[in-house]
Amino acid sequence: MDTLKILENPERITWNYDEEADVLYLSVGDPIPALGVDIGEGVILRYNESRKEVVGVTILGVRQRLLQGLSEDVERPADQ
Repeated sequence: MDTLKILENPERITWNYDEEADVLYLSVGDPIPALGVDIGEGVILRYNESRKEVVGVTILGVRQRLLQGLSEDVERPADQ
């Protein structure tokens, strides 16, 4: 299997949040065209085939995930 580079020494991570669609876009450097690979549970890796590296991540339903996680923390007893 070919080696896949994942966030090897990124100079910077850029991000954009689309509030209306509730989608968070993370990119290594400036966003570039890439192949989207759905890895499940609303997470899509953006992959540059020629460089064999992950160049970004798209996360669907960020607000919903955050609110769900916060409500689970509130409902969980403090000793857990």
